[in-house]
Amino acid sequence: MASFLPGQLIDRATNPPDEDDIKAKQKSLEESWEELTLIKSVSKVQRRDLDEPLLTPVLNVIPKEPGGCLLSLEASSPVGSRPLLCLTLQEKLLSFYQDRISISEAKKVLGKQLAEDISTELQNFLKNKSPDLPFGSVFLSGCLCDGLVGLNRLEVSLMLPLVLEPSLWRLVPGEQTVVNDPRFGMVKRTGLEYFPRGNSPWDRFMVGGYLSSNAVNDTLRKILVASINWPVIGSMLECTIRPSMAPKEIKLEVSHEHFHLDVTLCPTINAGDQTFVAAILEEPGENLWEQSFYMAEVSKLKDRDACDSGVRQCCLNILKVILEEHPFWSKVGTGPLTHIILHLSQKELDWSEAMLAERLRDVLEELVQSLAKGFLPCFFDSKVNLLSHLLPEEVEEIGCTLYEALAEPDLATAFNL
Repeated sequence: MASFLPGQLIDRATNPPDEDDIKAKQKSLEESWEELTLIKSVSKVQRRDLDEPLLTPVLNVIPKEPGGCLLSLEASSPVGSRPLLCLTLQEKLLSFYQDRISISEAKKVLGKQLAEDISTELQNFLKNKSPDLPFGSVFLSGCLCDGLVGLNRLEVSLMLPLVLEPSLWRLVPGEQTVVNDPRFGMVKRTGLEYFPRGNSPWDRFMVGGYLSSNAVNDTLRKILVASINWPVIGSMLECTIRPSMAPKEIKLEVSHEHFHLDVTLCPTINAGDQTFVAAILEEPGENLWEQSFYMAEVSKLKDRDACDSGVRQCCLNILKVILEEHPFWSKVGTGPLTHIILHLSQKELDWSEAMLAERLRDVLEELVQSLAKGFLPCFFDSKVNLLSHLLPEEVEEIGCTLYEALAEPDLATAFNL
């Protein structure tokens, strides 16, 4: 059917006009559009690449018969409808970025200011509520601060440093913990024989001789949910602030007139040049702290783009949104994608805008290969597996569905671009 209909139209456009052709010219515009619609529907069923439109052969012969009915179809069709059939994957990606990811600088500035105000209110409350706990200064981090935004939803993290006494607390490397994973660490209480429990204000969060990330998270979550009057603060800031009710999340959901802002509170500890955040894990990892490479990876990504005017950040933004909208792919997270891009940058030197579609496919293929191995090395520490947070069945689900999507003839359709 798909080949028969265009063949009819080509014959009608190229053969000398006879009596039937003259009658065909009188065909109503509505009937012509019905025929064109049928051709489009058949092409969709066959899932042909939109880069090679079904009507291309017909349009090429139109000048031979200026009076034919196909010319009238072309002249009467809306100007904006036909180009959609010819968009390449590259053009669709750029359009997707502009329409669904790109956000104005005004919104970014407003979002950051709102996050700063919330941060100030939170830190003031913590100082008044728990003056004995030595917290460091809260600072902003995350997607909003680094240009990683999407779907009119802004995300920012409030990094809350815990100031520990170096003589009383020591980091135990992840390889020496119950999970035997270099990505994690435990903070051990030391000197108990000379400085018994109670000498450190953080001793109240100690479980089994270690600073428990779960205990710290639970305390902060209770403060966030039950102790702070967010409706009043939201009224002052001209927005609505609601603590997230998701278990173990320390997150505020902020609704503003022009955007939605997710604010996540992240307790952190510093050990030399390493930063660890409170991990949200079940037993036996409830006391673990997870090493964060976020600051280093974003800095490296920006430096690479600045050196060659590349589109690495644009590519990451697009992939971030595509994966977040999928029930399986969303479990991967943004971090592994960033590290794949950094790894690829060492062997793929051309990251110009013209190569966006090819580089995006490269990133996804590298991700599928890493999932097949069950191992994605961290760019900064090859011993760290960035897929260790996924269960084996999740790795299989993500890998299989991504592989199927990449096998589609039209990648844009597979990703709902």
